[in-house]
Amino acid sequence: MGNVSSGLGVAKAGGRGAPQLRYVARQPIFDRDEKVFGYELLFRNGIENCFSGDKDEASRSTLDSSLLLGLDVLCDGRHAFVNCTRDTLTKGLVTLLPPSLTIVEILESVPADPDVLEACQKLKQQGYTIAVDDYVAGDPRESLAKIADIIKVEMQLTTEEQQAELIQQFASRHCRMLAEKIETHAEFLRARDQGFVYFQGYFFRRPEMLSTRDMPAHRLHYLRMLQEVSRPDLDIPELEKLIKAEASVCYRLLRYLNSAMFSFSREIHSVKHALSLLGEHDVRRWVRLVAAVGAGQDKTSDLVLSALVRGRFGELLAPSVEHGESDLFLLGLLSLIDAMLEMPMESVLERISLDHETKAVLLGKPSALRPVYQLMLAHESGEWEAAAELSTGLHLDGDQVAGHYWQAEQWAREISVGE
Repeated sequence: MGNVSSGLGVAKAGGRGAPQLRYVARQPIFDRDEKVFGYELLFRNGIENCFSGDKDEASRSTLDSSLLLGLDVLCDGRHAFVNCTRDTLTKGLVTLLPPSLTIVEILESVPADPDVLEACQKLKQQGYTIAVDDYVAGDPRESLAKIADIIKVEMQLTTEEQQAELIQQFASRHCRMLAEKIETHAEFLRARDQGFVYFQGYFFRRPEMLSTRDMPAHRLHYLRMLQEVSRPDLDIPELEKLIKAEASVCYRLLRYLNSAMFSFSREIHSVKHALSLLGEHDVRRWVRLVAAVGAGQDKTSDLVLSALVRGRFGELLAPSVEHGESDLFLLGLLSLIDAMLEMPMESVLERISLDHETKAVLLGKPSALRPVYQLMLAHESGEWEAAAELSTGLHLDGDQVAGHYWQAEQWAREISVGE
C-alpha cells in the first residue's frame, strides 16, 4: 500500500440496516502529469466488515447505492483502489462496488492460487481493473501479475536494475506500472523517466525550496495577505488593497460570500462591501482561506484539499478540545503552507504573527496542540489505532470524530469546486 493520504471518516451510509462505514482513509495516486488519477481506500475494519450480512439482490442494491454515493465524495469521481483479501475476491464481495469506478487491489498476502486466479478472471470479464500490490523482483505471484492491469512496485524494496527489469517484463504486455513510496520530487522524476505511469508517495507534499528572490510574485502576494490578517489590529483599507491587487483572490472571496453558505439577501459585488459585511473574525478566516488556496493553485489539487480538510476538521473539533487562544482552523490550513509556497516552514512562520502553541506544533516542537494535530494526521493516513488512542486521550468519542472528518471532507470539496 501507499504511504500518503488524505483521510476521511465516513458517516453511516445507506440508512437503517446498512453497514456503518465510519472510518476510511484515502491515499492519492498521481499520473505522469502529477494529476490525481485515483485514490487507494483503506477501511478501518476491512471491506469484509463493510459487506457482512445478507447478500440477496435487495441488500446488494442498497449497498451498491450507498457505497456509490460514498465513492463520489471519497474519490471525487476518480478511480477507487480497494484493498482486497482472498475472501473479498473469492466470495465476490468487491462486486458490490461499481466496476466503472473500482480498481481491485490485491494485497501482497493473497496467494496466486487457482481460486484467486479464477476470481480475478471473472472480475476482469465484468469490467473491473486488477492491480497487484507491493510487487518485488522474484515475486511468487507472477501468474497473478500476468493477468493484472496495474502492477504496484515497492520502490524501497527493489533496486533500479530490478525496477527496470519489471518494467521490461510487464509494461511490454500493456500493463501499467505504479511506483510506490515516492518520497521526493527527484524520485518522482527518476521513476517517470524509468517508464512508470502512476505514482504514490509523499513527494507532492515536500516543498521544492526556492530562494525568496526567486519566488513568483503572486506567491509573495499571498504571503503578504497572510501577514496582514495576522496583525493584532486589522487594517481594512490595506487589506482591501491587497485583495484587489490579485484578481483570483477577489473572485474567490466574492464567490464564497455569494454562495449558499452565507445566504446574504443581495449579491455582493465589491471587496469593500464584502469586508464590511463580515465581522473581524470572519474577515481573518476567509482571507486566510483564499490566500492559502491561492498559494496552492499551481500545485496538485489534493494538496489544497488536504489543507482545507485539516482546517475545517480542526474547527469542528474546537468546541470539544482545549486549545487556549489558538485557532484550530488556522493550524490545519497552514500545516501544508510550506509545500504550497515552496518555502521552509520556519521562513513562512517568521513572516506571520501566530500564537506560540500553533507555531511550535507546525515546527515540530513540543506544544499543547500536538495531540490535536496528531489526530488530524492519524485520520488522514488511516492509522486507526493511533486515532482511537488520541481521541480517548482528548476525551472525544471516536465515532463523532470520524463524523467530523467526513463533514470536513464534504465542506472542503464544496469549497474547492471550480478552483
